[in-house]
Amino acid sequence: MAHHHHAAFSIGAFVLTLCAGVSEGYFTIPLKLNSGKVNVSSSLGLASLRSATVDAKVLSLASDPTGQVNFLDLVNNLQGDSGRGYYIEMAIGTPGQTVNILVDTGSSNFAVAAAAHPFITHYFNTALSSTYVPTDRTVTVRYTQGNWEGELGIDHVSIPKGPNGTITINIAAILSSQGFFLPGINWQGILGLAYPMLARPDSSVEPFFNSVVKQLGIPDVFSLQMCGAGLSASSSVEPLGGSLIMGGIEPTLYRGSVWYTPIIETWYYQVEVLKLEVGDQNLDLDCKEYNMDKAIVDSGTTLLRLPVNVFTAVVSAITRSSLIQDFSTGFWDGTKLACWLKGETPWRFFPNLSIYLRATNTSQSFRITILPQLYIQPITDVDGTLDCFRFGISASANGLVIGATVMEGFYVVFDRSQQRLGFALSNCAVSGGVALSEVAGPFSAADVAADCSTRMFKESVMWVVSYALMAVCALVLIILLLLLVLPYRRRHRSDDITDESSLVRNRIK
Repeated sequence: MAHHHHAAFSIGAFVLTLCAGVSEGYFTIPLKLNSGKVNVSSSLGLASLRSATVDAKVLSLASDPTGQVNFLDLVNNLQGDSGRGYYIEMAIGTPGQTVNILVDTGSSNFAVAAAAHPFITHYFNTALSSTYVPTDRTVTVRYTQGNWEGELGIDHVSIPKGPNGTITINIAAILSSQGFFLPGINWQGILGLAYPMLARPDSSVEPFFNSVVKQLGIPDVFSLQMCGAGLSASSSVEPLGGSLIMGGIEPTLYRGSVWYTPIIETWYYQVEVLKLEVGDQNLDLDCKEYNMDKAIVDSGTTLLRLPVNVFTAVVSAITRSSLIQDFSTGFWDGTKLACWLKGETPWRFFPNLSIYLRATNTSQSFRITILPQLYIQPITDVDGTLDCFRFGISASANGLVIGATVMEGFYVVFDRSQQRLGFALSNCAVSGGVALSEVAGPFSAADVAADCSTRMFKESVMWVVSYALMAVCALVLIILLLLLVLPYRRRHRSDDITDESSLVRNRIK
């Protein structure tokens, strides 16, 4: 959730409310289609996982040269879906209290409910843990939607389906929140997997994964496979949740090779997007438009969020290439669902969507492509005769966010040790035998600007220094002037901005 982020869950909740009140809102597009229902089967993904378990010894060596971790034990340790988030089970405190924790690569605090809340079933009771140590510091985190506040503490945590061992970590015990816990979620806390710069109240609060790497000695890499896609939300098949592999890469979770893009600033997982294509149409925007503010990869955001200019261009390109012209704007802006008669899946009417990322060899790029099955998303049964879908892309005021909508197509490797992010074809992004995503490259990036990102930091440090020096000079001059002109008058200023919220709003999606 990029701190942000929580567009994510609000969307889950919004979908629930939408389903309740949607009878007014949907518009149906009666299309004569083959009503041969696609058999949405996850058996493919499962088969490939099962066959691999035979030779676990060899695989664990292949995926972890130190042989410390058998990653096959970690496969399928996540539950959830893009609308409500993906979560992992943890045991916190002594004796361990079991809680589900949302996996969020867009924030950096580990926080867990420590008081009752109407939308959660249970919480971490700090009084019952003999190892919990409060630090007497309070902490507040604001996301794009929702926020919480609580106290910072320290305690032991173990992850039943994670690396072996108990780690001592910083915990924010959530005592009050607004718009953070939502109806229908099955998690009680959040695991911020981004860098210390996003940690609140400041970067001295060591994030969870940093602690794990230090204390257990695992490689500084984790990888994420989210499997909620391609299964109709109303299907009775319980979809595979996904896998969070801490310490490396599990070869059975992807096909083909892993393509890497540099992490250009270590706060969020910020990457450089070079261009977007809708079907075979290049959007042809200046590449800085794609990175306006920032472009990040964030498992805690549900949708693919695009800067307003990019969003508008994508919608008009989809409208141009889609066989359906008479779409209500309500579908594109997320206020309405589009419904078809059961079995008449609309995906063949929509184009593929490709995002080109800078390769680690900076003169090259590669592209990740999602099929319409990932961004025209089925919504749980609204009524017996219709299948309804929502648009999985939205406009954003604070940067491009590659959220769960896109991540569900890929096995994503967060290689912090080499400051790069990898994308490979996920074994579970398959529906009815069809892969729902593609990764291709290399392409030349020669026609693209050398730097598409609006690089705030390195430059901004220099600017800050020069402005600070200018400010000091100005201050000295002002003081001298004031001493001359206003010997007796005291100044009162009540309008100083002491509130950090503007910083938080900008930093945190």
